[in-house]
Amino acid sequence: MKLVNDCYISVKKNCFKYIKSQETNTNKFKNKDRMLKSYLIPLCFWIVKKTNKKKPLIIGLAGGQGTGKTTITSIISLILKKYFKLNVFKISIDDFYRTRNERIKLSKYKHPLLMTRGVPGTHDCKIISQFFKKVKSKKFKQLKLPKFDKSIDDRCPKKLWYKINSRPDIIILEGWCVGAKAQKNSQILKPINSLEKSKDLSLVWRKYVNNQLKKQYKSLFKQLNEIIYLRANNFKVLQQWRIKQEKRLWLKSKNKKNLRIMSRGDIINFMQTYQRITQNMFKDVPKYASIIMKLNSNHQINSINFK
Repeated sequence: MKLVNDCYISVKKNCFKYIKSQETNTNKFKNKDRMLKSYLIPLCFWIVKKTNKKKPLIIGLAGGQGTGKTTITSIISLILKKYFKLNVFKISIDDFYRTRNERIKLSKYKHPLLMTRGVPGTHDCKIISQFFKKVKSKKFKQLKLPKFDKSIDDRCPKKLWYKINSRPDIIILEGWCVGAKAQKNSQILKPINSLEKSKDLSLVWRKYVNNQLKKQYKSLFKQLNEIIYLRANNFKVLQQWRIKQEKRLWLKSKNKKNLRIMSRGDIINFMQTYQRITQNMFKDVPKYASIIMKLNSNHQINSINFK
């Protein structure tokens, strides 16, 4: 307990400053002290025990849309850097989305739904795999990685990409489908929502996405050393959180041109593309994740289970 308190005293100012930057007038974080002391600091001690100076520890942090993956990843990174003096690089699987033009082409020769970013098949797995390979090399020098701007639904200009100038001790790849596994062919036959029923009658989209999970994504996720999973109660609560998330994105980006901010209806439709895999992850990921953090309906961590 003393080590946790020492760490808390060291990181409190930085963490609270970051948390404040994520708040809006109508959306404030509650029980910040408890979140740090009871959950995130103990999680960081666990992570540190797993580190190996010979090669980076690659962690996947998964959770449904709106669970707070980016916020939690950022706080964990702050703690690991500030208190443990580790070199941490965090990135979202969203940053590896294919460009808008690439998705337009994919939607024309595979299926129209692949224009919508999100599902397996809309990321560039090759870049992620090359990234993992390069950071494990003893000859690593520096690396640039893409950055995605959701407000324009496309990659940022290359001058804004991430730059890694030294090999990280820890890499955190966060994303809603990180660690997801494919379903059996028989499980994808029955549509689970109106989008699948009306837009994917011939199962072309479902089969394509599922095959991506069976092959490219399976190979990619095998390279993760540990998986941390943020478990929400159900899919409906994720929709509510995602709507709030989009409002925050609008507040931060309202002065930009050519915005592609979604309405409530847009989000409900958009999340139908995520529903199948998200609900499957509710059942499957707790079986093989290293850590499960359960979230209550108020969007707070309610428990943590170390395996």
